[in-house]
Amino acid sequence: MTGVTLRYFDGCPNWEVTDRRLRSLEHELGFTLAYEQVESPEEAERLEFAGSPTVLVDGADPFATGDEPTGLACRMYATPDGPQGSPSLAQLRDALT
Repeated sequence: MTGVTLRYFDGCPNWEVTDRRLRSLEHELGFTLAYEQVESPEEAERLEFAGSPTVLVDGADPFATGDEPTGLACRMYATPDGPQGSPSLAQLRDALT
């Protein structure tokens, strides 16, 4: 079973959109969803946190391009509808299958 972790910090509301999208896919795709709250700039640096929200699939970031800054910041995703604060439902489904 695939393990999916939603890594976030409370200062950025975009993680809640991603959470709703992931929960809508959880039973359909049969993965377990865990949450990891990043609470300090030091923790963000240690985790190489690419911003909120970050989705990890079995520990890997399927949306990483290699040039993401690390830190407590809201992350932007390239989506079919332009830059957004969360991957689209279709992008998440693709990343998880």
